[in-house]
Amino acid sequence: MNESIKREIRRVLIVLIASLLISWWLESLWPAVIAPFAWWIYNVLQSARVFQWIDRYPKEWEPPEGSGLWSDLMNELYRLLRKENRTRDELTWLIRRTESSLSALRDGVVVLDRRQRLETWNKAAAQTLGLRKSTDYQQTFTNFIRNPKMAEYLSNEDFEHALVLSGPGRQHHRMLEYTVTRFGEGEYFLLIRDVTRLHKLEQMRNDFVANVSHELKTPLTVFNGYLEMLIDNRESQPELLDLAVRRMSEQTQKMTELIVDLLFLARLENTQVQSDQKPVEVLELIENLVRDGAIIAEQKNHHIHVEIPKNIGLIGDQTELQCAFTNLLVNAVKYTPEDGKIEIVWTFNEEGGVLEFRDNGPGIATHHLPRLTERFYRPNAGPSSQAKGTGLGLAIVKHVLLRHDAHLGIESIVGQGSVFQCQFPQSRVYDESRPPEIIEHV
Repeated sequence: MNESIKREIRRVLIVLIASLLISWWLESLWPAVIAPFAWWIYNVLQSARVFQWIDRYPKEWEPPEGSGLWSDLMNELYRLLRKENRTRDELTWLIRRTESSLSALRDGVVVLDRRQRLETWNKAAAQTLGLRKSTDYQQTFTNFIRNPKMAEYLSNEDFEHALVLSGPGRQHHRMLEYTVTRFGEGEYFLLIRDVTRLHKLEQMRNDFVANVSHELKTPLTVFNGYLEMLIDNRESQPELLDLAVRRMSEQTQKMTELIVDLLFLARLENTQVQSDQKPVEVLELIENLVRDGAIIAEQKNHHIHVEIPKNIGLIGDQTELQCAFTNLLVNAVKYTPEDGKIEIVWTFNEEGGVLEFRDNGPGIATHHLPRLTERFYRPNAGPSSQAKGTGLGLAIVKHVLLRHDAHLGIESIVGQGSVFQCQFPQSRVYDESRPPEIIEHV
């Protein structure tokens, strides 16, 4: 038996005995009757105080004072309440800590109850799925992911592999990966990752393999065809031998250019930028390129106009810059019709310096522009042997500029021509004092 109860029983016995003795001494029953009644009134008043305190709790969380058994009861309540408040504070801190940690995650986190209804989610999940605490709490999760594959995925409960779906609503352009873990009493823990970039990289890899295979298949087919022809006619028709050798030489050159570009592009992507980069005179570099390109341009009577300040230079790798500018100039020469005009102009803006390659060729449709720097992408001809170049030129230009803290801008109007802009930051440009040197190549 509890020690407090034992003490209270002793007090009651003492009061009863004392009241009986007083009644015997006074020869009256009133003391024996009044004492238990007074004890009952006292307990009623103490009970009323406790109920009043319960009504005011938790605003007034400390219990009222008492005496005897009530005092022990109030002290025990006080101890339990302090323990409860301390536990509640720790739990509140833990909940806030957990919510803060979930909010800091870049990946979305959603918790569903056993009926697949929303219980809680973090900020990333709210932004990705468009969830709102005020209206979406306890809503069924599949109301927001209206894809039959999600409903089937959750109902099958085979969560060994993640599920990848396009985003809901306006997020349809994103690819989301859902990983589900069961916990507790049948609840669902969903981790939502944005795998759009990985999906695009995988698509690019597949396209790259397909395009390289196609690019190499065509020359090899030509080789095989001519070799079979030579085997069948090795003693007669010497003119066929001459034709076969010339065609195989052309295809060999094309494969060589393709492999060289692929190796150069791989080096750009997989090596660090050299720290000891040196000044490169832009005008001198362009003049050399124009002289080499003028041989091709003469066949179409192109007019090449160069407007670059004499002492403008770029801090960078001369070989890489020469390769990028060569690709831009060769493209302009290839796609500009006879008697066309090509301009290479240096201008300044708030960001730094811009080297522009302008032509009045056929132009490029707007929907092609975002994809021009993809490997093997050709807006007017698929990856075939008849297409001009290897299809890697603008991809090389893009990576060279990135290694020089620059970027490529493309503007084009069908029927009027195109402008390719190499935007360099001020940190890469030096000496802007002299007027431009204007050179005309006709």
